[in-house]
Amino acid sequence: MVARIFQPTKNAMQSGRGKAKFWLLEHERETRRTIEPLMGYTSSSDMKQQIRLTFESMEEAVAYAKRNDIAYRVSVPKERKVRPVSYSDNFKYNRLQSWTH
Repeated sequence: MVARIFQPTKNAMQSGRGKAKFWLLEHERETRRTIEPLMGYTSSSDMKQQIRLTFESMEEAVAYAKRNDIAYRVSVPKERKVRPVSYSDNFKYNRLQSWTH
């Protein structure tokens, strides 16, 4: 079984990145989910997919996986490119884009 170590992205309902600074270790599914015939609930016999461990850094998560002999895969997030934007740039005479309303 392989565990996935990753840094979660921010939720669509979040404006900041406050809860996206930690790293998670999740086990991938071993078995498919099945539909329970009477009520229609989905269930699985794999209990490890319910475990989500939180770590302060990627190195701590990797060390935990090595210490407990867990095969792991690290997903490193892409760096965000934040361009500085000024409100006054909307009214410049030498704009690069045409002015549209």
